[in-house]
Amino acid sequence: MAHPVVHAEIRSADPDKTREFFAELFGWKVASEGAVPGYTFIDTGAEGGPYVAISPRQSTEDEVLFFVAVEDVAATLARAEGLGGHIVQPAQHVPGTSFGVFADAQGHKIGVAATE
Repeated sequence: MAHPVVHAEIRSADPDKTREFFAELFGWKVASEGAVPGYTFIDTGAEGGPYVAISPRQSTEDEVLFFVAVEDVAATLARAEGLGGHIVQPAQHVPGTSFGVFADAQGHKIGVAATE
């Protein structure tokens, strides 16, 4: 049986700032409010992908790493830095794919990848 990713959630100490950051970086929009205050489902603009949510932290260890498809990994990492984030893993290339990891201004680590 396959085990696809069906949900990705960024649990944040400041969900509003997290939503602002990713709206500016990727154009993500709030799709709907969740049942918990501060919890929102996100419209990434892609059809058929996993559900994505941004929510308040539920413990001090909460962290999620997932990869977002982009056209240009290096340019996206630079843009993330310009928005107050920092590069955790610089753009790298393996056959067929480029990838890197950045952290937003609050320290949430997010991977970006481009298929070549």
